[in-house]
Amino acid sequence: MTAEYKMELPRLAFTMGDAAGIGPELIVGVCRDQELYQHARPVVIGHHGIMKRAVSRFGKQQTVVEVKSPDEMDPTHEKILCIHCGHDDVLEVPSATVDRRCGSLAYSCLEKATELVQAGSVDAIVTAPLNKQSLNLAGFPFPGHTEALASLLGYKEASMMLYLPPRENHTHELGLGVVHVTLHMSLSEVIQSITHEKIVSRIGEIDLIMRRLMFPSKSGTCSVPAQSLQKPRIGVAALNPHAGEGGVFGDEEERVIVPAVREASHSGIEVVGPLPADSLMSRANSGEFDGVVAMYHDQGHVALKLLGFHESVNVTLGLPIVRTSPTYGTAFDIAWRGTARVDGMMNAAKVASVLARSQE
Repeated sequence: MTAEYKMELPRLAFTMGDAAGIGPELIVGVCRDQELYQHARPVVIGHHGIMKRAVSRFGKQQTVVEVKSPDEMDPTHEKILCIHCGHDDVLEVPSATVDRRCGSLAYSCLEKATELVQAGSVDAIVTAPLNKQSLNLAGFPFPGHTEALASLLGYKEASMMLYLPPRENHTHELGLGVVHVTLHMSLSEVIQSITHEKIVSRIGEIDLIMRRLMFPSKSGTCSVPAQSLQKPRIGVAALNPHAGEGGVFGDEEERVIVPAVREASHSGIEVVGPLPADSLMSRANSGEFDGVVAMYHDQGHVALKLLGFHESVNVTLGLPIVRTSPTYGTAFDIAWRGTARVDGMMNAAKVASVLARSQE
């Protein structure tokens, strides 16, 4: 298998997310940073009036230009291209408010971006945060972007990876990724939902995505045989304390996780586990692992967000498109105050660019 890294800057569709949250100001903040245009050509999918309002409050010599297609003109840090979505009633919604109109707009933006990426008009989607309650009030019963995208694309499910890109003065050159065997469900459902097949699948997904993230740092803009690259090192978390302590605290490790890790290892993936979750992330952060497979949502989320809450990125896996986002939510407590940090949104754009440009 050969991987190729494309020279051309990809076109990224930024969906506005919840209009009452921090999404519009995040997009304005990222789009006014000239660094973005070294990585991508952005176009915003959102309500034109909301984006103009955000620019008037948070922009610096920026204008919002409504376009019908991403190819109408080139964006600049002074010119935000916007494909209009939604109805004008969203303009009446106060900031930091749960409202079905915002949920409807957020879904419309995602739907339009999905159409564009399927048509090849954009290369990847970068989503600003949406509010799950507003989304549900609008009649879309999804727990988040990941599940909504899977539905729009006709897939039964998708998974996600939290990714912390490489940082200055840090030993982790590749960054650190975390995938989850189970995601948005109650803890009472987790144990029955952890299966041999899901663990093997998640190990394979994180191995593949981390390989794709290797190409820019390892090969620049050249084509390089994938087998010549160093394999990502993956650690799999245990479910129970102390990895079950030999069955004293549960048998899921020996009964389910060990056979799955063994199967993935036999397929050529560099993977070990199950390892006690309370020490695994520390070992990964020190550079021992490039990727971690967590058994449930908070096991992975809490640890990675402690390492880099503002810098981490959510990457959708298991779908035939590239989608990334920052890992925080709509942040109603600070929305529309101009204080939201854009680190995660910028990193999401950079990661989307890398993934859009790398092909197996």
